[in-house]
Amino acid sequence: MFIHFGLYSVLGGVWQGKRFSGNYSEQIQSDAHIPEAEYAALAKTFRPEQWDPDAIVRLAREAGMQFIVLTAKHHDGFNLFKTRETSFNVVDGTPYGRDIVKSLADACARQHMPFGVYYSTIDWHYGDTPEPRNDNRISAAHEEFNARQLKELMTQYGPLTEIWFDMGHPTKIQSEHFAGVVHQYQPNCLVSGRVWNSQGDFLEMGDDEIPDYILDEPWESPASIFKDTWGYRSWQNRTDLAQKQREHILRLVKVVSRGGNYILNIGPKGDGSVVPYEAGVLRGMGAWLKANGAAIYGTQPQPFRKLDFGYSTVKDSRLFLFVENAPSSGNLVLPGMRNSISKAYLLSDPGRALTLTKTSAGDPEIRLPEQKGFLPVVAVDFAGALNVRQGAVLQPQSDGALILQNDQAERFMNLNGEGYYDAPTLRKQKWVFSAPRSGRYQLQLEIAPSRLSRLLDVAVNGQTFDVLVYGRAKRPVIVGDVQLSADKDMVITIERGKPAERGEVLDVDVQKVILKPLGSD
Repeated sequence: MFIHFGLYSVLGGVWQGKRFSGNYSEQIQSDAHIPEAEYAALAKTFRPEQWDPDAIVRLAREAGMQFIVLTAKHHDGFNLFKTRETSFNVVDGTPYGRDIVKSLADACARQHMPFGVYYSTIDWHYGDTPEPRNDNRISAAHEEFNARQLKELMTQYGPLTEIWFDMGHPTKIQSEHFAGVVHQYQPNCLVSGRVWNSQGDFLEMGDDEIPDYILDEPWESPASIFKDTWGYRSWQNRTDLAQKQREHILRLVKVVSRGGNYILNIGPKGDGSVVPYEAGVLRGMGAWLKANGAAIYGTQPQPFRKLDFGYSTVKDSRLFLFVENAPSSGNLVLPGMRNSISKAYLLSDPGRALTLTKTSAGDPEIRLPEQKGFLPVVAVDFAGALNVRQGAVLQPQSDGALILQNDQAERFMNLNGEGYYDAPTLRKQKWVFSAPRSGRYQLQLEIAPSRLSRLLDVAVNGQTFDVLVYGRAKRPVIVGDVQLSADKDMVITIERGKPAERGEVLDVDVQKVILKPLGSD
């Protein structure tokens, strides 16, 4: 559970009788060009008497959520915790006078719910920027101010599971500083990727963004009940509760099937109460998870590149299939799966076995029952280590060589850049394929000439080569000899070699990967 709560909640997206929709409602100070003195005066009206942290933790439990993150401070600089750095905080600057962060941290501790905080590294109240923006630079004095506040958060609220940094445009040294303070005082607290400059412990996607493919590092997708806003918006159109529940259940499945974590936001009202509609969305998701949680919790991402009918996860010797679009044939095909299947059944009806057949290509087929409902989940029990072949069989050239073209590679982009608005940069390429026969091959790279020389890490099914590429080299670069096996998928990855830093751009144009046969088994 993500919670966006602060002074902006009092306004609910309205300033001087006008609705502002150009940005999220928690950023209304910027959107409505509210003078700092007038915005700061809102603190004198902040009385969230309906704030009930124990009820919020219970709601998170009902929703099947496994940790909570609260906005300790958003861009407006108002602090929901007692801080020595400024009186612009809920304890010293409001008639409410109580530490909101502490109240929720204590409630989470009582109910054994992991707790984390959101912290904006930009602070419009601090006064070191000409105008309030998402991507303001951070002055040296402001950097130290942030570091002192981070120490307060890390030392006064018990163990934190995560700190969700957000926005700003820090330098690499500043990002290292912020992450370092967290790890100094709480080594087990995860730092979100929006600390920037590849200093986070996990990758944070863009708002409401879900990648199209499985990422190869820990990642999280942040979402709000409505994409229009994270903070409370009084005039939000809240209709069709069932459809909204289905929307977020499906988004959760998409994220988990690709190996990510889903953090879903609510925006309490200015009085601290949870919007009943938002609570209804969460409870609907929780009801679905009670029946289908085995397919979500503790699972691994789907082994299939793509399933025409939906998505999947896997845990131990069980595959879970989420059927978003039931095929007209009524059969679910599992492309490339070579395991023996002992049983398939609806997770909601485990006593009724589903009919198993095979396609002409040898792929398992599972017959769906007539009655399906929303997003039925099929459990598939299989034997042995999971064996799914996804790579296309390469056709040899006249000399027996196997060729992988640049446009056949999966491209992993670096989204942990200097700022939210920077274009993603390529950091790794990956090819998955099947060899027509087993044997030894010489691996070569055809690289476009450039002014740069680079050290690359080239890996083939776990075997790694350090390859120095000279910028002006025109001949194929010989990497080394590799063993290809025809009975399993082969994986080749290329990324920058050490001492390059984590996530550094792959600025080498690999035009072809060439595998020349040396002999067969």
